[in-house]
Amino acid sequence: MSNGPKFTKKGKLDARYYNRELARLQAELVRLQYWIRARNERVVVVFEGRDAAGKGGTIKRISECLNPRAASIVALATPTEREKTQWYFQRYVAHLPAAGEIALFDRSWYNRAGVERVMGFCTDDQYNEFLRACPRFESLLIRSGIRLIKYWFSVSPQEQERRFQSRIHNTVKRWKISPMDLESRQRWVEFSQAKDMMFEHTDNKLSPWFVVESDDKKRARLNCIQHLLSQFDYQDVVPGPIELPPRPKVSGYVRPPRSEQTYVADQYLVPETS
Repeated sequence: MSNGPKFTKKGKLDARYYNRELARLQAELVRLQYWIRARNERVVVVFEGRDAAGKGGTIKRISECLNPRAASIVALATPTEREKTQWYFQRYVAHLPAAGEIALFDRSWYNRAGVERVMGFCTDDQYNEFLRACPRFESLLIRSGIRLIKYWFSVSPQEQERRFQSRIHNTVKRWKISPMDLESRQRWVEFSQAKDMMFEHTDNKLSPWFVVESDDKKRARLNCIQHLLSQFDYQDVVPGPIELPPRPKVSGYVRPPRSEQTYVADQYLVPETS
């Protein structure tokens, strides 16, 4: 029996195959994190792309099995009035990793080259200065020893529209769509032009952009994780199983009566059988 990818009749990745492969890759991510901590590496992964391109879902799958003390998700809100007066990169620098840590940027300093440019939230001078300064900024990060990896998630207008409609009609996803998303929907061409200009200035050999085709979310997640793992020549340094000693015998302790404590009602009791 083939162990290769399996697909549905509609050409989507089979859910059972996807879950097995995701579990395998997440185990590798744990091994990678142990290696990063053992080597005191500092890793920054930038995720950019259009709204509803699948960045957040990929970040969630990467991080969900990692130790959160050493793997942070950086998703900054709109800058405050004070932050707007700072050096542009300043608030991002505060979230860079220390030794043994991974920082996953759910959008990053590239806001200036994307949404700020298209929506008019920055001046032409600020935008042009960003395009000049960004490659130098990233060069400084890399020279300092930080491993910088940048992903651009590419989604078609048809798939983006389908995902927007899904969010509108799904209560638990409705928070994902904002007035800014609706405005960006009207400016597809402007965002394409901004992305092209951003790549022209910041896609280089030292710090390249890696494009992830994301119309199929499951394939995009697996492809991204596979690629991320391939960027490190890591070894398995996960410690072996811990042997738990026998529990010490309890003597002299009496638990307070249950009636003296307030319990959450159990709404999911096993039904009694007759």
